[in-house]
Amino acid sequence: MHEAPVIELYGIPLDLSIIIPMIVSCIIVFVLAKVATRNLSVENPGKLQNFMEWVVEFVQNQIASTMDLKHGRPYIGLAITLIMFIFVSNMLGLPFGIVMGYDSAADATIFGQPITTAVEAFNTAAAAGNAHPHVEVAFWKSPTADVSVTMTLAAIVFLVVHFQGMTKNTKGYFKHYLEPYPVFLPINLIEQFSSLLTHGMRLYGNIFAGEVLIAVILKLSAVGAVGLVASIPMMMIWQGFSIFIGAIQAFVFMILAMVYISQKIVKHEDH
Repeated sequence: MHEAPVIELYGIPLDLSIIIPMIVSCIIVFVLAKVATRNLSVENPGKLQNFMEWVVEFVQNQIASTMDLKHGRPYIGLAITLIMFIFVSNMLGLPFGIVMGYDSAADATIFGQPITTAVEAFNTAAAAGNAHPHVEVAFWKSPTADVSVTMTLAAIVFLVVHFQGMTKNTKGYFKHYLEPYPVFLPINLIEQFSSLLTHGMRLYGNIFAGEVLIAVILKLSAVGAVGLVASIPMMMIWQGFSIFIGAIQAFVFMILAMVYISQKIVKHEDH
């Protein structure tokens, strides 16, 4: 079992296996958007510009399937950001992993700071009488394979959804909680928070399970020659399937966000 590379900065625990890939995801999405829109051309668009135009058109069509574009147009930027950031984040853990092994607590440091999870593992091993402990720390994974990331994304969408509902459809928003009868208020409240939970956990469960299976296949390759030979086609197949799953989950997260927004801002008479 690999430990997470957690360090403390001013008393705040920071998991580098989440922070570093998230920064990389943000940089990749920003660079793609910047390069695609740097030299826009109507007569001779480049391949990247064509790709971004396809993404925009695809997202716009999906929003149009959930609400009238007169309501949905302001959320195109949000939807594009969500689908691109989540897709890139889903892909980061597929090509490779970075795992470092430590044989003593003194060596388990990064940026001059001790890796607290590794130090705790060494202390636990010493208390158990293990004279030669070895701790492995995983520094790289898909950010969306961590529940704190996916639930934070879901919470951001949750806040946006309810803020938009309260400001753009105030009467209908609050009336919804009392429908069809006021006695249904507790059930309607539970429904809102359950949608927050399922929105984040669905993404986390799919990506985390995929990375666990990749780790199992890598373990198989270390068993012997037979395991190595068997793991190669298995890894190729699962990598391809993981790309498909990563794309589907990015789409599902984005489209659910748009559905939740449409449910809150669109008045009944607009349906």
